[in-house]
Amino acid sequence: MSYRITNPATAVIEREYELATAAEIEDALARAHAEYAVWSARPLEERIPIIRRVAELYRERRDELAEIISREMGKPIAFGRGEVGISADIFEYYADNAPKFLADEELDVASGGRALVRTAPIGVLLGIMPWNYPYYQVARFAAPNLLLGNTILLKHASNCPESAAAIARIFEDAGLPAGAYINLYVSSRDVPGIIADDRLAGVSLTGSEAAGRAVAEVAGRHLKKCVTELGGNDPYIVLSTNDLDSAVKGAVIGRMANGGQACNASKRAIVADELYDDFVEKYVARMERMQPGDPLDDGTRFGPLSSEAAVEEILEIVEDAVAKGATLRTGGKRLDRPGAWMEATVLTDVTPEMRAYREEIFGPVGVIYRVADEAAAIELANDSPYGLGSSVTTVDPEQADRVANALETGMVVFDGSGDSEPDLPFGGVKASGIGRELARFGIDEFANKKLLRWRA
Repeated sequence: MSYRITNPATAVIEREYELATAAEIEDALARAHAEYAVWSARPLEERIPIIRRVAELYRERRDELAEIISREMGKPIAFGRGEVGISADIFEYYADNAPKFLADEELDVASGGRALVRTAPIGVLLGIMPWNYPYYQVARFAAPNLLLGNTILLKHASNCPESAAAIARIFEDAGLPAGAYINLYVSSRDVPGIIADDRLAGVSLTGSEAAGRAVAEVAGRHLKKCVTELGGNDPYIVLSTNDLDSAVKGAVIGRMANGGQACNASKRAIVADELYDDFVEKYVARMERMQPGDPLDDGTRFGPLSSEAAVEEILEIVEDAVAKGATLRTGGKRLDRPGAWMEATVLTDVTPEMRAYREEIFGPVGVIYRVADEAAAIELANDSPYGLGSSVTTVDPEQADRVANALETGMVVFDGSGDSEPDLPFGGVKASGIGRELARFGIDEFANKKLLRWRA
């Protein structure tokens, strides 16, 4: 295995990168561990300007960074620029708010005396990051932890070597000490040994459920703190609306963002019986207007998928559903051109024996379900191994609150699809992972909440 850029728009292999040797991995661990003692001891007011400069460099290099991920994983360049922008916002957000988040918290002590909780770092962390948002995912892990005082080893996805190198270069150019953030081209086979190393304090993974289980198992065996942000099969529930066009638009945007390759995409539309037929008609029409284009074209909103293997996996799920009785409303085919191209697709009449019912479809396939009432919508929404995000559309505020309370998800959005902002926590329950990122919660995950107690 090597790190390789295979342009998904052309199927051309553009460059390969060699994996780190055992000696290079050992050196990285040693340097990150040594730097932790220095970086964690630096006053917060000295760490903040470095992280603020990281945000500035992201913005200054926006076009260059966006072009890299268009070639690596097919993101339309306009959306790539947007991803660079929110990454900069995350670094800036934590630079602005770290003093508040890391301030000592005084406690009320019933027995007298004084006590406080001090938020301290814990050591070297391993970040295992995915290809679908190459900059954003790293930002939400690295920004809070570097400000906290932890140091980072970063294993990026094997199809994102150039963006991984660009991120490391930004940290270097911003003045971050060399050992505080180290980019490592390592295979999955190297990960258990890194986690087991006594110099590593914790691991954060964003990726598939299978990867999350494997990493969490090793982390648990070695008593290392672990955060996992995994898959999702997010429901988009429509119970009533005064604007069906807007509800459909939100569902399609939520399904097709990043070509449908988002953990919190609106993968299942669950629609009340009286709205269902019109909803399906309008949803299919919108999906049919989603035509794939060159990811380097500013006007493209839907590019290739990340790899030909991804297309093959999605087509297998669609074919399984159709063979077992699902209705293919539109799409369902690979485009006849080199690269990882697929039509926007809509399925209805999906039933539990089909893969499409329970598996996460990580691509441009919307599945629409008809339900009789609120109770049926909640039951269907919760009938999933995943519990990341969800969306609820209704004109009844009390119903919205009831449904939100009943949903087994980490996030609920009303009257629109899920998104992400620096000051809102992100994460789920069930097979969607453990822990939270972003907002103040993101800086507490890999922290030692240290008690200081004075008896008198």
